[in-house]
Amino acid sequence: MSANSPGPIRGSKIGASAPRPDSQVSDAPRFSVNYYCENGHVTKAVFSANIKGDYPEEWSCEKCGQPAGLDAENPPVEPKTVPFKTHLDYVKERRSDEDGERILDEALDKLRNRFGRAR
Repeated sequence: MSANSPGPIRGSKIGASAPRPDSQVSDAPRFSVNYYCENGHVTKAVFSANIKGDYPEEWSCEKCGQPAGLDAENPPVEPKTVPFKTHLDYVKERRSDEDGERILDEALDKLRNRFGRAR
């Protein structure tokens, strides 16, 4: 940039108004609620005063992700996650090992009879 050229051009949206001084701008009324997790963390959530106290009873902890509640003495516990079960897991719940052996023997006998290979 040469000494005679103007400084950088600052752009603005067409039709934009001039920025207002801070004295004319006020924040919306708000309130904060503390949520407590099982690990002892405190999460502060800020809500608009327009909700009139209708805020959630549980919130996710911002530090550990565990559920957090309003009662510091009795925070909510992490829900137990059910592990993924395969088809075989469900079958094992319904059948005993003896049932499985019997069913396997019946199926093998059918196959052997079908192909002419009896025991």
